[in-house]
Amino acid sequence: MEILFEFLKTTGFANLTFGNGLMIVIGIVFINLAITKHYEPLLLLPIGFGMVVGNIPSISSMALGVYDDGSVLRYIYFGVTSGLFPPLIFLGIGAMTDFSTMLSNPKLVLLGAAAQMGIFLTLIGAMYLGFSPEEAGAIGIIGGADGPTAIFLSAKLAPHLLGAIAIAAYSYMALVPVIQPPIMKLLTTKKERLMRMPEPRQVSVRERIIFPIAGFLIASLIAPGAMTLLGMLFFGNLLKESMVTDRLAESARNALIDIVTILLGFSVGASTQAQTFLNPQSMLIFGLGALSFSVATASGVLFAKFMNLFLKDKINPLVGAAGVSAVPDSARVVQMVGQEEDPHNFLLMHAMAPNVAGVIGSAVAAGILWSVMVK
Repeated sequence: MEILFEFLKTTGFANLTFGNGLMIVIGIVFINLAITKHYEPLLLLPIGFGMVVGNIPSISSMALGVYDDGSVLRYIYFGVTSGLFPPLIFLGIGAMTDFSTMLSNPKLVLLGAAAQMGIFLTLIGAMYLGFSPEEAGAIGIIGGADGPTAIFLSAKLAPHLLGAIAIAAYSYMALVPVIQPPIMKLLTTKKERLMRMPEPRQVSVRERIIFPIAGFLIASLIAPGAMTLLGMLFFGNLLKESMVTDRLAESARNALIDIVTILLGFSVGASTQAQTFLNPQSMLIFGLGALSFSVATASGVLFAKFMNLFLKDKINPLVGAAGVSAVPDSARVVQMVGQEEDPHNFLLMHAMAPNVAGVIGSAVAAGILWSVMVK
């Protein structure tokens, strides 16, 4: 009986707290949203199951969690804390991304830049609420709706907030179809939503090959801190566009990005142990993240309306909402909202231009913040 009682003391049932139970329930909700609603299932399902795993309590002498020295999960989580996984994700994104829509209409790049306004306004708000400049910079990047960039920057500026920032960033990326449409409809009229845009011009192979080289040189010279992320993004794109490294491009956009996404999502989810995650600071980060994402969406839409004051060929303001770098979900939302008004209005290709520009913009913003905030 003594052995039995000692065993019972080591079980998860004996050590489970209310916080652990709450996080397990949240993890199950994430899994449900991924399966039933198809909200970014490639992200939410690994994160959700990671939350369940990370909140199973164990005795202190057993190294099992991501914060325990010598545990397997800690070694996997090292790819997050060291900033290793985000550049590998960017390599795969680059190998999947077609920049031709952006190159065919370069002025749409401005919408991707405008959407980064959410990052800097949230940074100011976070500092006002008492966060340090480094913490505020890491929180603000959530507004870029780019999970890998948010992880990369928070690992450099505020590693103690990494779990909360990563979960917030990926949560809002998954909820793009829920968050963006009300903002888009609120800021546009029916007449604006019905606007049609001319077909994008054809972009030559030479332009597509030159762009990743020129784009990397320009962007990294402006923000050297973004060199790692942008280097991998544009390298992956060059693998795709050169048409002489098909095997490498195929590996980057399929096997590599899939493996890294599994490890990143699962380990980030496992980092949400209630004892370290459930605190007022994390809740405040979630609130600021929602504000940042909303401001970014609104900034893109409003800037498109501002540009129309000077343009002969008008831009459908809905396209501005795709300036956040949730690729390709934001572009799909633009298409969805536009077709609610006119089923024959195809905005997807136009929306992809600010969408991919937003990926570059958020990485540049992260590089600038790292350069300014680092001590």
